[in-house]
Amino acid sequence: MKKHDLVFIAICILFFLPFFVSDAVYSNYNLLNKEHGMIMSFVKFAILATMGESIGLRIRNGVYNQKGFGLIPRAIVWGFLGLSIKLAFVIFGVGAPAFLEYMGVSGISEAMKSDFSWIKLLGAFTISATINIIYAPIMMTFHKITDTHIVSNGGTIAGLFRPIKFREIFMNLNWDVQWSFVFKKTIPFFWIPAHTITFLLPAEFQVLFAAFLGIALGVLLAIASLKGNK
Repeated sequence: MKKHDLVFIAICILFFLPFFVSDAVYSNYNLLNKEHGMIMSFVKFAILATMGESIGLRIRNGVYNQKGFGLIPRAIVWGFLGLSIKLAFVIFGVGAPAFLEYMGVSGISEAMKSDFSWIKLLGAFTISATINIIYAPIMMTFHKITDTHIVSNGGTIAGLFRPIKFREIFMNLNWDVQWSFVFKKTIPFFWIPAHTITFLLPAEFQVLFAAFLGIALGVLLAIASLKGNK
């Protein structure tokens, strides 16, 4: 472990510590979650998912940031992706249980608001499976496109707002890695189980837990990048 690893860990501890030791900070956080859920989703993903990408860079290149990486542009993109993730959570969180009830599974909506039960586990799994099969591949592909755009424009904030060459980037993506690893392996073996746990949690913790999973995403993206470079 190098000096910059210790600095990174220290910064993380100092950032999160107040939420565990101060009731006032934690109460204000919960209040903001209830009253400004979309804004908080932007903030959580901008911070935590970008932290995951920074850790991914550390795995690939040995540093947490470097010229052209575009830490701030990535945070901006992740913030807006966080809004879409919150939207998906709301839509699938209601729609998947409604589908189960349509298919004859009674009491699922009530179970999702109660303590753990096997029917709640079924509901959480169904929400996770539908959101990861229908929404996640689109989000992951868009994220890969924006990452490529950020790097190709020098990692600058101004470069982020230049027109994105969607067709060109889309055609040149490493679809072997995107399909064989990102879609085919991480979705069924990591994201669906992980988000099943997410939807077993109380609603106020779901987006936060999903944002923490963004740290895991950074690691997975680093592995995918290493695979793509072989």
